[in-house]
Amino acid sequence: MKAIKALKLRSVLTALALVIAPGAAVMGTAGDAFAVTKISHATATSMFRDVGITWSSSGGCSNRNVSTCTSFDQLNLATAQGAQTLKRASGCALNITGGTETGHASGTYSHWNGYKLDFGKTTCVGNYIKNTFTYIGVRGDGAPQYRSGSGNVYADEGNHWDVLYYNCGGC
Repeated sequence: MKAIKALKLRSVLTALALVIAPGAAVMGTAGDAFAVTKISHATATSMFRDVGITWSSSGGCSNRNVSTCTSFDQLNLATAQGAQTLKRASGCALNITGGTETGHASGTYSHWNGYKLDFGKTTCVGNYIKNTFTYIGVRGDGAPQYRSGSGNVYADEGNHWDVLYYNCGGC
């Protein structure tokens, strides 16, 4: 009976994901506490383009397996929506400089697993983060961190903002 309920829930989540983001896939197993919706590079770039977010890479490419590229393959839908929320709420120009490509630190809530994006630093973005979110101290590597009301974490890594999206930020 428990397996049937989990299967029904998974079917509903899959159907919902296809309505929200055509071409997306729901990852996880029936035993997961929640399913994470993964999107393609093309879906992410369309979402970013829709709100005026730009992206760049030092290698001028989008191959997930090349560290100098900026890829959005396997990005979490909530992460892309979180970037859209930041753009709309801040009114700042946003340029993504890091996505799901290899070369970032590993871990559950990592770039590779679709939870993080890097944004180029601008005065507008920095002021918005520092004046809107709560300072929560420094990360193990010394990066100052700020937490949004929805729980997402913005870390100042010096030349860019490393943002951990647990959710869409109130989308």
